[in-house]
Amino acid sequence: MPNPPSEEQILDWFEDLSNWGRWGDDDRLGTLNHLTAAKRVSAAKLVREGLSISCSWDIRTGQQPGATVESQRYMLSTGLGLDEEGRRGLMGGGRAGGAQEFIGMVFHGLDVTHLDSLAHLFWDGKMYGGAPSSLVSDRHGALKHDVLAVRDGVTTRGVLLDIARLRGVDVLDADDHIYPEDLQAAEEAAGVRCEPGDVLLVRTGEGGARIREKKNYNANKPRSGYQAACLPWLAERGISMIGSDVAQDPTPSGYKNVSMPIHMVGIVAMGLWLIDNCQLEDLADACSQKSRWE
Repeated sequence: MPNPPSEEQILDWFEDLSNWGRWGDDDRLGTLNHLTAAKRVSAAKLVREGLSISCSWDIRTGQQPGATVESQRYMLSTGLGLDEEGRRGLMGGGRAGGAQEFIGMVFHGLDVTHLDSLAHLFWDGKMYGGAPSSLVSDRHGALKHDVLAVRDGVTTRGVLLDIARLRGVDVLDADDHIYPEDLQAAEEAAGVRCEPGDVLLVRTGEGGARIREKKNYNANKPRSGYQAACLPWLAERGISMIGSDVAQDPTPSGYKNVSMPIHMVGIVAMGLWLIDNCQLEDLADACSQKSRWE
C-alpha cells in the first residue's frame, strides 16, 4: 500500500493546489474551466448508441438509511375518489382532475445523489476564490458560488474507473482506500486515460451493497473512498468534476483536523465539483458488457 500523505502535507495543498485567481478574480466555475468548447465537441463524437443511464438514486420520502433529515412529501391534490360514481373533479366541467405535491428535503448527506457547489464548504472563513463565508446566509442562501454556475449543464467525456472490479471484490473494505496508483491501474485495465475536462466516476461497490442489503444498509458505517493522495493527481490531470458511489472521502479519513480532505481541499482550494452518492451499478454493468469505460 502506498504511503498516505501527512496532515501537514494536506494543509500545504490548500496553497499548493489552489486555483484562486487562476481564471480571474470573479471565477465561479473552478475546475469546470477545464471544460472547453472543443472538449464538448470531442465528447459528443464518442456517442455511438445513444444509450442513457441514470447515475442517481431515486428520491424516497420517509425514513431512509443514512438520511440526514427525512424527506417530506404532502399532497396538495390527489385523484382519490374521482373514479367513484357521482364524484366530480374541479376542472373541465367536473370531468378533469389533477394531482400536485410538495417535496421538502436536505440534499446533502449519505442517502441522496447530489452535486456539491463551490459554496458548500469553507476553510478559515473563506470559500473558493477567497470569498467570505458570510456570503452564505440563512436569509439569502448562497450569494456566490451557488449551483447556478452550472445552469447550462455539463457536457463532456465521462470516465468510469471501477476499483471494485479491479480488486475482484463486490465492495471495497472500509480501510482499502483508493490511491493514484489504483486510478492509474484502473485506467490501464479499461484502456482509457483521464484528460482535462473529464468527469471522473469511481466505483467502490457500495451501491451494490446498498441494493443487496436494502433497508438494512447502513450508510453511516465506515466506507472506502478517494485517499487524500489523489488530490495532486486530480489537479495534474485537470479533472473538471468527480463522482463516486460514496461521499468521495473515506469514513473515517484518518485525519484529525482535515476530516474530509477531498471535500475541503478539492472544493475550497481547487474549485473542484463533487457528485456524492452516485448509483453506479447500472453504469458499471453496461460498461462491462460493452467493454467501454468512457
